[in-house]
Amino acid sequence: MGPGSVVYSKAGRDKGEPFIVLSCDAEYAYLTDGKLRPLMKPKKKKLKHIQPTNAIMDDIKTKIENNRHIMDSDIKKALQSVKKP
Repeated sequence: MGPGSVVYSKAGRDKGEPFIVLSCDAEYAYLTDGKLRPLMKPKKKKLKHIQPTNAIMDDIKTKIENNRHIMDSDIKKALQSVKKP
């Protein structure tokens, strides 16, 4: 699981909602959905509280890795194609 990966929340008020990973460390992932959790204020969530998927948003991943400008609308548009489990 790395930048650009699609994950689902397993716990909390946002349970079942899709997010895109901005970054990870040993214990936490920093997530965005472009709406309630914009890029400027990502959700810090423990790794045990998220469900990883095999989906990776390549365009978002490339922008994150190259430090290019990403907008919340890019995140929203990418997550529209993801179905809830």
